[in-house]
Amino acid sequence: MSAAETLFRPYVVTGMRLPNRVVMAPMTRSRSPGGVPGSDVAAYYARRARAGVGLIITEGTVVERPGSCDDPNVPRLWGEAAMAGWAEVVRAVHAEGGRIMPQLWHVGATQGRRSQWAADAQVESPSGLMAPDAPFGRAMTDADIADTIDAFAAAARRAADLGFDGVEIHAAHGYLIDQFFWAGTNRRTDRYGGASLADRTRFAVEIVQAIRREVGDGLPISLRISQWKQQDYAARLAEGPAELAAMLEPLCDAGVDIVHCSQRRFWEPAFEGSDLNLAGWARRLTGRTSMTVGSVGLSGDFIAGFGGEASAPTSIDQLLERLTRDEFDLVAVGRALLSDPHWLENIAAGRGDRLRAFDISKLDQLH
Repeated sequence: MSAAETLFRPYVVTGMRLPNRVVMAPMTRSRSPGGVPGSDVAAYYARRARAGVGLIITEGTVVERPGSCDDPNVPRLWGEAAMAGWAEVVRAVHAEGGRIMPQLWHVGATQGRRSQWAADAQVESPSGLMAPDAPFGRAMTDADIADTIDAFAAAARRAADLGFDGVEIHAAHGYLIDQFFWAGTNRRTDRYGGASLADRTRFAVEIVQAIRREVGDGLPISLRISQWKQQDYAARLAEGPAELAAMLEPLCDAGVDIVHCSQRRFWEPAFEGSDLNLAGWARRLTGRTSMTVGSVGLSGDFIAGFGGEASAPTSIDQLLERLTRDEFDLVAVGRALLSDPHWLENIAAGRGDRLRAFDISKLDQLH
């Protein structure tokens, strides 16, 4: 089966029809001054839709909660100006025949750029920890947790009202929801803590349930998870399939339709004894749509890429082989699409000589 045949198999999830299996991965660009996406953001996403990307997941978009953001140029999903900006984005993408969903985000106890502009008193997390034994900010009260769940649900409702085709919840990479999953940062003794990973999913489960109540059954919900954390690249979300299943089952029961599995390198096995990656295991264990992401089409992982290391185009033959055998259903592409909006067109046409390297030093030139 050719690259075009493999990647351009249509796919349907929760009523959302996609012309192919390629998804634009969420990538923070900090190009929305004051949290408001402008016409340049609309044009940026529309270019990828015009070039055939089946689904676009926006950069992380913060919910209406103090401390949810650590960068004033990251877009928000609340406020009249931001809503008008996102409405333009949705119209532009739909005009090109694309599908788009926002990634809903709360950064939790992460430093980021916060020290430059926001008070530490706003930093919140399950137990006032940025990493194991690394205090930062404050532990969330029950009222904080309830308000945060409501903020995610309200953001999803606004997204649905604007015409987005679904929503994604950012529950990976050591941000707030992942800090509830991680034993090292969740030391709570109430119902939002616990000894097992399954116990520590309650916060995420209640967010999914609240979003499902707001948007109804017809809008797909994606959940992004990862083994690693930005605080610890070697951290593990789950040590084996049974632990992963115990985590994912209540989340899927709550309303997750797509499990978006972030790895630094998509080809690496998730667990010993099998070559399945994290998305492969998510699909096998839940039967839900699974999406893989991590260094697709480029040498070097994205951590090195965003750290300044140039990444050259590479073969996607292994990706296609895994996709052909239905190890996973969808493929999220990050830096390759950030470098080149025509990446999918060039892959499908066999124009390998036109594929671009990724160089963060030239980020201002990437549109």
